[in-house]
Amino acid sequence: MLERFNAAAIEEKWQRIWDENNTFKVSVDNDRRKFYLLEMFPYPSGRIHMGHVRNYSIGDVISRFKRLQGFNVLHPMGWDAFGMPAENAAIQHGTHPAKWTYENIANMRKQIRKLGFSYDWDREFATCDVDYYRWEQLVFLRMFEQGRAYKKTSAVNWCESCQTVLANEQVDDNCCWRCDNDVTQKELDQWFFKITDYAQELLDEIDNLTGWPESVLTMQRNWIGRSVGCEIDFPVVDSTLSIRVFTTRQDTLYGATFMSLAPEHPLALQLTTAEQRDVVTAFIEKVRTQDKINRTSDEGEKEGVFTGACCINPVTGRKMPVYLANFVLMDYGTGAVMAVPTHDQRDFEFATRYQLDKIVVIQPEGETLDPATMTAAWTGTGKMVHSKEFDGLDNETAKIRIADYLTAENIGERCINFRLRDWGVSRQRYWGTPIPIIYCPDCGAVPVPEADLPVVLPVDVAFSGAGGSPLAKCADFLNVPCPQCGRAARRETDTFDTFVESSWYFARFTCPDHAAGPLDTAAADYWLPVDQYIGGIEHAVMHLLYARFFTKILRDLGMLKLDEPFANLLTQGMVCKETFSCPEHGWLYPEEVAGGKCLKCGCPAVSGRTEKMSKSKKNVVDPDNLIAQYGADTARLFSLFAAPPEKDLEWNEQGVEGCFRFLNRVWRVVYDNRHLLGGPELCPETEGEARKLRFDTHRTINKVTNDIDGRFHFNTAIAAIMELVNAVYAFSPKQDYPGALREALETTVRLLNPFVPHFAAELWQELGHERGLDEYGWPVCDPAALVEDDRVIVVQVNGKVRSKITVSVSASEDEIKATAQADENVARYLENMTIRKVIVVPGRLVNIVVS
Repeated sequence: MLERFNAAAIEEKWQRIWDENNTFKVSVDNDRRKFYLLEMFPYPSGRIHMGHVRNYSIGDVISRFKRLQGFNVLHPMGWDAFGMPAENAAIQHGTHPAKWTYENIANMRKQIRKLGFSYDWDREFATCDVDYYRWEQLVFLRMFEQGRAYKKTSAVNWCESCQTVLANEQVDDNCCWRCDNDVTQKELDQWFFKITDYAQELLDEIDNLTGWPESVLTMQRNWIGRSVGCEIDFPVVDSTLSIRVFTTRQDTLYGATFMSLAPEHPLALQLTTAEQRDVVTAFIEKVRTQDKINRTSDEGEKEGVFTGACCINPVTGRKMPVYLANFVLMDYGTGAVMAVPTHDQRDFEFATRYQLDKIVVIQPEGETLDPATMTAAWTGTGKMVHSKEFDGLDNETAKIRIADYLTAENIGERCINFRLRDWGVSRQRYWGTPIPIIYCPDCGAVPVPEADLPVVLPVDVAFSGAGGSPLAKCADFLNVPCPQCGRAARRETDTFDTFVESSWYFARFTCPDHAAGPLDTAAADYWLPVDQYIGGIEHAVMHLLYARFFTKILRDLGMLKLDEPFANLLTQGMVCKETFSCPEHGWLYPEEVAGGKCLKCGCPAVSGRTEKMSKSKKNVVDPDNLIAQYGADTARLFSLFAAPPEKDLEWNEQGVEGCFRFLNRVWRVVYDNRHLLGGPELCPETEGEARKLRFDTHRTINKVTNDIDGRFHFNTAIAAIMELVNAVYAFSPKQDYPGALREALETTVRLLNPFVPHFAAELWQELGHERGLDEYGWPVCDPAALVEDDRVIVVQVNGKVRSKITVSVSASEDEIKATAQADENVARYLENMTIRKVIVVPGRLVNIVVS
C-alpha cells in the first residue's frame, strides 16, 4: 500500500477497470427493481464547467447508492446538440456547425469520463444524429395526420440577430434567451404543436407530481393559467362584425365604457377609419418593439390610440369607443378587453389619460364610490349598482347570474380560458431537424411519406450565417417532386425548435439502438418513468412543460404507456464565485488582482458580488485544472459537501483543500493501522470500548442512509462520515479491538463509495478484498449496535453548562443527581452555595439551581 494517496494513478486505474468490465452497462431485467436516474443532458459547448461537475456528481451519488441497494440502475448520458449556439460559434470560428458540434462532444466526453461517473456509455447519442431525429420526424407526421401539428400565419417573436423565431418562453425581458439582443414582432407562416389540447390535463396532473419542488409546480400552473369566465360578443357600430372578449369579471359588464384591442388583433386595422389609419399604423409599429412584460406590468405606461370605430355594450346598449392599447396582448384571451375603468386599475389609468367615461357598478360595504373623486379602481367585493335587475346582489353571486343571463340571451357563453398558447416550433435556422413537409403548387403542404424518412440535414452546404438558412439555397435539398402528383415541388426549409429534441430524449435512452421505430415498447415500459430527474430550475417552464406534453403525445400515438415522464425532480443550485473588476479594465481574473489592486493599472480592484460562474465575468474555475491538482474525487466531494444540492454553492478554495486533506486523512488511518487489521474475515468485538466504536459506526450508517435516500442531504451525510473518521482516530485501544476497528474503517470506505468512488475502490482493495465494493451492497445498520449501556448527560448550574457526565441508561433520577453533584467540574460551582432545586430532563441534562 502506498503511504500517500495518488489521485491521478488511482482514478486512471479504476476508470480503466470499470470500462473493461462494462460495470455500468445495464439491460432490461424483469426480475430486478429498476431505477432510472437522469441529469438534464448538456449542450456541447466545448468544455464542461463546475455547474456540470456539481450536477453530475449529485446524480452519480444517487445512481451508485441505488445500485448498492440492489436496483437495476439506468444512468445514461447524451448531447442536446442542435440549436443556434452551434451556428453562431461556427460563424465566429469559420467552421461548419456539424464539425464544431462533434469536436465539442468528443472533448466534453473526455472531460466527463475523467470524473468517473457511472454512465452506461453504450446508450450515448446526440440529438443531431440522423438515427435520433428520423424518429422525431415520424412523430411529427403522425401529429400532422391528427391535426396536432399545423401551420398558420402568426405574429411571432423575431430575433433579428439570430434570424429566427422564438417561443414566448424563450424571450426574457424582451431579449433573445440565446444572444440577449432585442426581440420584435413579425408576421410569419409557422408550424405549431397543439399543446393547448392538453392544457387541462397538464394542469390537473400537476397535483400528482408530489416529487417535484413546489416552486416548479407553481410556475407551471401560472404558465398554463386557467381562468373561468365568459366570452361576450360586442357588435361593431355600422358593421356586421363583432368583437369577442373573454372576461372573468362579467359582474362588471354594466360598467364597460370602452373597448381595448391588442395592436396585433386581426381587427385592429380592419376597424380603423381612414382618418385614423396613419396614427393607428404608427402605434402598431411602435408597439411591435416593446417588451411584452413591460407592456403588461403594473408600472408600465398605459398607451393607446382611438381606431375611429365604436362597438355596442350588449347589456346596456352604450356606444363604446374602440381603442388599441399597449397593455392588451393577443397571447391571452381573445386579444380584446372590455374596459371597466372603475374596477380595473389598468383601465382606470388608461381612461384617466384619455378622458374616457367611468361608471361604478360595485359599491364596497359602507362606502359610496364616486367616479369623479376616485383615485384608483375598486377591485374588491361589494354590492351591485347600476346593473339593472342585478342591483343589490353581492358581486360574486352576480357573476353566476349574469353568466346565466348572457347564455339565455345568446349574448355570450361560459368558457374556460388558458394562458398557455400553442407551441411554435418553426425555426429559420440551418442547424436543426428538418421539418418533413413538401410544398406543391397544386397539392399544398404534403407530408413526406414515412418510407422516405429520414429527411437528412445536408452537411455539404455553404454555411456563412448570412441571409437566413442555407437550406433555401441548397438545390439538391430544396427541389423535390411532389409525393402526390409528381410535379416539381420544394421542401420546407424551416427546422424544429431544439426543445423538440429535448422533449423525448429521456424515452429514447431506454432503447437507443431500436431500429424499428421511435421506441421499443418493452424497454420503455420497463424503464419509464424517470425515477429521479436532475437539472436547473431555469427549465421549469420550457423544457419540463414540453417534455410533459410530448409524453402525452407519444402516449396517444400508442408509443408509450405513461402519463408523466419524471416521477421526481431535483433542481440544483448554481455554482458561484467572487468577482473582481476595475473601472479601466472591467472584469478581472483573480490572478490579475493583488493587494486589493488591479495588476494591469494599479487602481483599486473592486471585489464584486458572489455571482454565478461565467466566462464573461472571469470568475470560472476550470474542472480540468482542479482535477489535475487534486483529483476527480476531491472535485466531486467538494461540490457535494459545500452546500445542499438545491442551494447555490459558493466556491471556496479552502473548502477544496479541506476535502483533499480529509481524503488523505482517511487514507492515512488505513495505512497507519494496516498491520492491525488482519483479513476481511475478522469479526468486530462487542465488549468494552469496542462497543462505543460500533455504536458510532452503525449510527453513521443510519445517518448517511437516511440523508442520501430521498432527502439528498449529501453535505450532512459527508459530515457524519467525517465524524466517524474522528472517532476512529480517537479510538485508543486499536490493537485490542482490531475487529471493531476494521468494521469502522470498512464502513467508512463503503459509505464514501458513492461520493468518491475511485478512492473507495482502491482502499477496499487495500483492505484485502478480492471482490469489488459493488458486490457487497450498501451497509446495513445493526439495531443491536445502537442499544446504549451508557449515555452522556449535560450538567448545568443555574442554566450554564459546566460539565458532562456518563451514566448508565438504567440509572435512577437520584443516581443521576448524585453523579452530577459529585463531578469535580460541577462541585466547584456548588461550594458555599445552597442548592435550591435539581431538575433532571431524562436522557438529556441536569440543571442544578443554587443561590
